[in-house]
Amino acid sequence: MTPGRVNGARRAFVFGSGALLLAGMSLRANALSGPRRVIVVGGALAEIVYALDAQANARGVLVATDTTCTFPAAAGALPKVGYQRALSAEGLLSLRPDLILASSEAGPPNVLSQVKQAGVEVVTFAERHDVDSVREKIAGIARTLDASEAGKALQTRFDDQWQAARKAVDTSPLTTRPQAPRVLFVLNNAGNQAFVAGQRTAADAMLAYAGARNAMQGFNGYRPLSAEALVSAAPDIVLTTDEGLSAMGGADKLFSSPGFGATPAGRAKRVASLDTLFMLGFGPRLPAAVTALNQRLTQV
Repeated sequence: MTPGRVNGARRAFVFGSGALLLAGMSLRANALSGPRRVIVVGGALAEIVYALDAQANARGVLVATDTTCTFPAAAGALPKVGYQRALSAEGLLSLRPDLILASSEAGPPNVLSQVKQAGVEVVTFAERHDVDSVREKIAGIARTLDASEAGKALQTRFDDQWQAARKAVDTSPLTTRPQAPRVLFVLNNAGNQAFVAGQRTAADAMLAYAGARNAMQGFNGYRPLSAEALVSAAPDIVLTTDEGLSAMGGADKLFSSPGFGATPAGRAKRVASLDTLFMLGFGPRLPAAVTALNQRLTQV
């Protein structure tokens, strides 16, 4: 490499490092000048922040969320940084955050790395789709936002509600049937092919908590299902989200899709739906969501 090229490469390196250093210095100055500017990425995390009444306190002010943060309405009304799995470093840094509370599903990973390099604290919370993960998220967010007393109160309230929800499910008509209903969770039905939930999904966990059986077994995550496989699964009930059912054109349109009409659920027109974040978010409303799902599956 010629001396001129070496000098050019050095200048580029110094310039890039300097820009990153300046960004970090600016962010640290923001942190010292007042409450931290907080961004939340993950619907359940935003719910917890508001349940703690920590969206604007001496330790931090919530300034933006991602598009999965739809509840409460105040979280939905904040500026958006995009979808949690498709974030951009520029979009996040443009809001001058000091702290980002992120679901483990947030990414891409290199974007979060860039944000950390710019001096932003990023705290990540696991999404395991079980009740203990909700407790961990409550405790972790309360600790991070210096809301320990509110965190203890929320934990106690959540545990009381969870015990009540478990009792309601255990004594419900759905659970006391000789055999739990086989329920197929359909995320969407694009191109007349159902995209359904297997194991290790929020939907699978919710069905178990609500006293039902997942009609799909033998695979993890979500996958497309052919009409033949749909008929073989023989679900008693089809479950989806309110948003998904609307996108599919309603129950009649869903059951007119290939395969659905030949299932027990299709013949009896048994379909149930709930709000996406409420049912699948695994936030502080989990006890209410489990109870509501149990009731919906009982009534359908």
